[in-house]
Amino acid sequence: MTEIQLAITVGTRPEIIKLSPVIRQCEKHNIAYTLIHTGQHYSDELDSVFFENLDLPEPGYHLGVGSDSHGAQTAAMLTGIEEILLEEEPNVLLVQGDTNSVLAGAIAASKLDVELGHVEAGLRSFDRDMPEEINRVITDHVGEYLFTPTEESAVLLREEGIDEDRIYVTGNTIVDAVLANREVADTKSTVLADYNLEPQEFILMTAHRAENVDDKNRLTDIFDGVDRVARRFGYPVLYPIHPRARERLKEFDLAVPETITLVDPLDFLDFLQLEAKAAVVITDSGGVQEETCILQTPCVTVRDSTERPETVSVGANTIVGTAPADIVEGTRTQLNKPTDWNAPFGDGNAADRILDIVLSPHTESKR
Repeated sequence: MTEIQLAITVGTRPEIIKLSPVIRQCEKHNIAYTLIHTGQHYSDELDSVFFENLDLPEPGYHLGVGSDSHGAQTAAMLTGIEEILLEEEPNVLLVQGDTNSVLAGAIAASKLDVELGHVEAGLRSFDRDMPEEINRVITDHVGEYLFTPTEESAVLLREEGIDEDRIYVTGNTIVDAVLANREVADTKSTVLADYNLEPQEFILMTAHRAENVDDKNRLTDIFDGVDRVARRFGYPVLYPIHPRARERLKEFDLAVPETITLVDPLDFLDFLQLEAKAAVVITDSGGVQEETCILQTPCVTVRDSTERPETVSVGANTIVGTAPADIVEGTRTQLNKPTDWNAPFGDGNAADRILDIVLSPHTESKR
């Protein structure tokens, strides 16, 4: 179909999920690509199971970087990605999101003769204390192809002085992934029966961000707030706990309220089923804010800001911080809202648009 060679970098669960539609389209249309996994998520529950779950090919390269300080982790990934790019000589490197894997890929490509495509560009929380904010800003300013999920994200890039010809509104690939797997999850997942949950009669909780789980007071407040919500509305809470959060619970010697059941991380289909069937989701995840919005499930975000303001604008999400009383009030508000909002992230064809844009100039230049 084309003479272009792509490289695609993933490192975390959200990146695997959100780039899976792009990888599938490459396979479908015989587009040459090299898949690089940095290994930023270092447990099997957050790594290889997602390739199996989403029926994706194994990465051509696995750096196995694992956990470390921001500097050490990014440096190791930068070195590894640079070596692969020099060996494979791709035309374009695609990265997704705002992790250290993305930053490493952006720096490596920008120093070489490799164009950078940033999937989910233009997101801004305007909180420079978030490492992710630094990563996404730097990546956007060195990228040749900035694929924004919404027009609002494109506006933010223009306001930062980025050239219009680098900005493309494609929609978000998470819509592609959710639509492709929603019915499969409904058919194959047994997660509700596994945990004795009834549809619309439980709360799904996630908390993994460093600013929450590495801070004893904030983590304590989150558990307190979710416990109050569970008792007030009579719903059990299921919390698939991230390894980082589990370590902090032990380190801080925190007791988990009886209303909250901790379980190991789940695969994408099971987690998608829980998101779709929960009465409400309480989270600090950016991706979960998007997924619940698409699935028409109310969301309460235990953070002080969000880079997904569109979810708030349409009524799918509310930002409450970590004060227990605010978590309760935010949950009450969301549970009493209608869930007929229009998801703002596109029609499920983002991957096709991204590949069409990347392939076109190279294909034409070869003629």
